[in-house]
Amino acid sequence: MYRSQKNYENLQRMIFDGVGEYGIPEIEPTTYKECDFIPFNYAKGCKDKNGKGVHFFIDDYQFNRLWNAPDRYIDMLSGFTHVMSPDFSTYTDFPKAIQIYNHYRKHWIGTYLQMHGIDVIPTISWSDKDSFEWCFDGEPIGGVVAVSSVGCMNSRKRKELFTDGYREMMDRLKPTTIIFYGNAPEECEGNIVNIKAFQEKYREV
Repeated sequence: MYRSQKNYENLQRMIFDGVGEYGIPEIEPTTYKECDFIPFNYAKGCKDKNGKGVHFFIDDYQFNRLWNAPDRYIDMLSGFTHVMSPDFSTYTDFPKAIQIYNHYRKHWIGTYLQMHGIDVIPTISWSDKDSFEWCFDGEPIGGVVAVSSVGCMNSRKRKELFTDGYREMMDRLKPTTIIFYGNAPEECEGNIVNIKAFQEKYREV
């Protein structure tokens, strides 16, 4: 009865077989195809999707609507070379329950998009070392992943948290390619492909 409601945390649309303690939906691995990434809030106005990908390294409020009405955006996101899984925030000062909820939402959307034939790159995020218990659940082994260092390099502690998580990601997931949004610290190893913030492209001459 209740699952016929308009929004029941999207369980009325699909319940995936999850992994780990929290039943996180699994995202399948993919390989990187060179493309030019644009933020989700520019995707609707993109006339030529060929050779373009979509990222979610923007404020959460700009893509919460994808969680609230995912079916509305399937056609819009279809045809892009890649679509990253949405980067719902897992800040260290968020309650653990919210961090895990946002990790679940990221994976539910990523898996749902893959189910509809969209090529999804998993966005990997973490908060502190305690998050390593769940933040890699549902992520594929091998293939391409995406990370962002934006906002993580402005203090010694934040940089340490980022590089600790990056090393853990490399050890656990062994990605073939890392799409890196923001500056990559020298401690970060692997086959890194840097992408620039959308606004930076207009500052270049």
